[in-house]
Formats: sequence, C-alpha cells, structure tokens
Amino acid sequence: MKTALTIAGSDSSGGAGIQADIKTMSANGVYAMSAITALTAQNTTGVYGILEATPDFLANQLDCIFTDIYPDAVKTGMVSSTALIQVIADKLTQYQAKSIVVDPVMVATSGSRLISEEAVDALKERLLPLATVLTPNIPEAEVLSGLTIRNAADMEAAARAISEAYGCAVLCKGGHQINDADDLLWRDGAGKWFRGKRINNSNTHGTGCTLSSAIASNLAKGYGLDEAVERAKAYISGALGAMLDLGAGSGPMNHLFDLKGEFVQ
Repeated sequence: MKTALTIAGSDSSGGAGIQADIKTMSANGVYAMSAITALTAQNTTGVYGILEATPDFLANQLDCIFTDIYPDAVKTGMVSSTALIQVIADKLTQYQAKSIVVDPVMVATSGSRLISEEAVDALKERLLPLATVLTPNIPEAEVLSGLTIRNAADMEAAARAISEAYGCAVLCKGGHQINDADDLLWRDGAGKWFRGKRINNSNTHGTGCTLSSAIASNLAKGYGLDEAVERAKAYISGALGAMLDLGAGSGPMNHLFDLKGEFVQ
C-alpha cells in the first residue's frame, strides 16, 4: 500500500484539517499518516481557539514518520507560525521528501484567519519553493501573487506569477464567484483548465484540505499531476454531491460517500 503524510492542524469538528485529510487519503486508497501542527477548537461556525505544537515536538513527529514509514507523498496544510514552517522545510529537505502538495492555508472557510503576517513571509521563503504543486484559493493566490483576481484572465496571470516565483506547479482554485468549480493548473509556462460541475451545496467546510489531500493520494499512487488533479476533483464532487448536512454553519462533506461493505451498514 502506498503512503501519504499530512502535516496540518487538527479540526475538532472533523470536517477539515488532519481529520479531513486522513478520511480523504483512506478513501483514496493510501495509508495515511499525520504530523499535527496545532490543535484547534472549531466547528462549522468558526475557529475559537488554536494551541500550537512546539517546534521540537513537530520535528519529533516528522522524524518518527520519515525514519520508519517513508511517505510516498506529503501534503501540508495549516501552519500558523514561522518556527513551525522552518521545521517543516528543514525536515522535508533533510529527508528528501517527494510529491509535496502545499495548501497555503491562510483563512478558514468560516472566514477566520489562520496564519500570522510574518508566517506568510516564511511560507513564501522556505516552504513554497519545495512544493511539487501549490493549491491556493482565490484570496490566497492574491496574497501570493500580489495581484487582484476578478476573472479567468486574472487567475491565469496570478498562477503564472506564483509558478515563476517559486518554481513549482500551481493549481489556482476557482470559486469565490469566479469560475465557480473551474480550476487552473499552471506549470512549465502553460495553463490547463479543469472544468468542474457546480454543486449547489453550501456545506463546504474542508474543501481545500480535501482537494489537496486527494491530489497527494493520487501522486502517491503514481498518477501524473494532471490525472491526480482530475481524480481529486471527481472525488470532491462526489463528497459534495452526497449532500451531508451537519452543524449550524458551513458543514462538512461526506468524505466516505463511496465506502461500501457490511461494516458501514
């Protein structure tokens, strides 16, 4: 069985972060491992508290993983401080990690800010250049590119700028009233659009975590980047289309919509 590692924060409500990543990786047929950057007290209505791991403890987690069950792919999510970003970059470099998907998480679906300004600079300097692919949403792509995004042409300009700045592929995600479910993959100086089906579901908690984890899972299994993105988008469409409705705010998706067998009855 192929293996994947998520380096991210815990979501106590189970819809995003580490919990979403593990569900997604399992549903996509890889063995999931985790290094937790922070505990969060959150639910579908917002983030109410963050308790960070210490840099030493995060380093310890990563050492334990890489020296025993080496991951075939790595996904990074919420990392809210400069010190933790530096630890992650150091360890990914030390262990020559491969197929690194960086989800530059800055703001939660609920609107809560998840990263400090100085940590954004560390993210740009240390972590983004190590990525195989970045998966920013529209607001994150604006921060990383310094450009305003209002339409498809703006998405292309931003994705190109980010890709050239950090030397990696960029999947600029639609949504935010721009192209809805259409995403743009920019790499090697050219862009490719992945058209998505718009699903009328307001419960989108954890969609970014889920997409990046699904991409990492497919890279771990040996799929090329284009096919990994295509498969990940199909998976997230299924999870959204299951129309799970939990919580008072922006609820989670059904990550295990395709799980079958006697034990789920």
